Amino acid sequence: MDRRTFFTISGAALSALAADWAVGPASALTQAHDGKPIGEDFVAFLETSTQHLATLPTEQRQHTTMLLDAHLSTVTELLEHGRCSPAVRLRLHTLAASLSQTVAWHRFDLGSHTHASQNWVAALHNAHAAGDHDMGAGLLGDLAYQAAWRRDHTTAASILNHALTRAHNPAARCLLQLRLARTLAARGDRGERRSVLRALAAAEKHLNDAGADRPAWCAWVSAADLAVDSGQALLDLGDTARAHQLITEGERLLPTARDKTKSVFHAYRAASHLDLKEPEPAAAAATQSLLLARRIGAPRCVSLVNDLLPRFQPYARAQGVPELLQLAAA
Repeated sequence: MDRRTFFTISGAALSALAADWAVGPASALTQAHDGKPIGEDFVAFLETSTQHLATLPTEQRQHTTMLLDAHLSTVTELLEHGRCSPAVRLRLHTLAASLSQTVAWHRFDLGSHTHASQNWVAALHNAHAAGDHDMGAGLLGDLAYQAAWRRDHTTAASILNHALTRAHNPAARCLLQLRLARTLAARGDRGERRSVLRALAAAEKHLNDAGADRPAWCAWVSAADLAVDSGQALLDLGDTARAHQLITEGERLLPTARDKTKSVFHAYRAASHLDLKEPEPAAAAATQSLLLARRIGAPRCVSLVNDLLPRFQPYARAQGVPELLQLAAA
C-alpha cells in the first residue's frame, strides 16, 4: 500500500497547525442565540452511548462506523444550531473532539487518510475550544503518527515536539515520548541515537508516574506498549537482539481485549525475526498477525504484513513461508 495515497494536508501545514496550537490560548465558546434548546439528559445519552461504542471489543468496532458518524453529525448540528448553557456547550465540544478522534482512527485503519486527517483536525479545534490541552496534545500525536506512517518523520517529530510543550498528564506524555522515539529512530540518522534513548527513558518515567487518573484517549497505555515501541525503536537503531526481546515481552504483556494492537505487535515481531534472519518464527508471527487482522477487519494491520512479504521471498522454502505467501495471496 502507498502510505501517501489520498493524503492532502502538507507537512508544512501540519507543523504550522501544531505551532499555532502550542502558543495560542483556548478559543472562547461560541453561543448560539437561536435554535432549539438542548437538554442535559440528551447530552448525557450521547456521552454514554459514545463511550459504549468506543469501548466495544476490537472485533465489533468494524460494525460501528455508521453509528459513530451519526453521533458526530448530531453533536456537530447541536453545536452549530442548538441553544444551551456554557457548561453543556463545553461538554458538547469535548464529546465532538472524542468522536472525531474515534472516527479518524476508523478512517485511518481503513486507509482513508484524507478523511482521517480532516477528523483529527476537527477534533483538535474542538479540544482547543474546550480548553483541553492534554487531548489537544494527543490529537497532534495522532496526526504525527499518520505522518510517520507515510514516512514523513521530519513532520512527525516537529508535531510531537510542539505537542509535548502543553501536555501535562503523565500517561499522555508517555505516549507522545514513545511516538517521538519511534519517529526519530525511523529517520535512520545515527546522530539521533541519544535523542531516541532520551525519549524512551522519559516515556518509562512518565508511565511509572501515571496513576489511574488518565484521559480516556490514552488510558490504554501500558508496559506492553512501552516494551514493544522501545523494541521497535531499538530495531531501527540496529540493536536487534534487545529489540526482539522487548517486542516479545510486550506481546506477552498485552491484554486480550486489544486484538488490533496484538496484530500490530505480531507484525513487529515478524520483522524483528527477519532482521535476525530467522524466517520460520517470522512466518509464524506474520501468519498470526494476518489471520487476526482479517478476523477483526483491520486493513491497516493487513498492510503491515503485506509490507513484509518481499522480505520472505529469499526464504520461499523455509517452514511456514509458502503457507504465509499463499494465505496473503488468498
